[in-house]
Amino acid sequence: MPVEFGPLTKYGRSSFFDGGLFEWIGWSILGFIVTAFSLGILYPWALVMVYGWKTNHTVVDGHRMHFSGSAIGLFGNWIKWLALTVVTLGIYGFWVFIKLEDWKAKNTSFVN
Repeated sequence: MPVEFGPLTKYGRSSFFDGGLFEWIGWSILGFIVTAFSLGILYPWALVMVYGWKTNHTVVDGHRMHFSGSAIGLFGNWIKWLALTVVTLGIYGFWVFIKLEDWKAKNTSFVN
């Protein structure tokens, strides 16, 4: 990751997203292909790949964000959440979104 000094700005704004449309399309298609060919087993990898791209291209108040989550870390949680969803006959599934957002926040920090 490049070293950046001082607060970042774009178009005079200190909070912005600097990812491109074609990058997003490429990462999304790659994530879909990997998920489809692995029959869903590599879905956590696809999520981490897209989350990382989004977060690493986000600047808030002049400070670039960094996503440090790994697919292996998410995969362990994913198996646990799946098991809890099955055991509770689907009820725990309502909390999976919240747990995923919490995991993303835990693995997000500022670079500068």
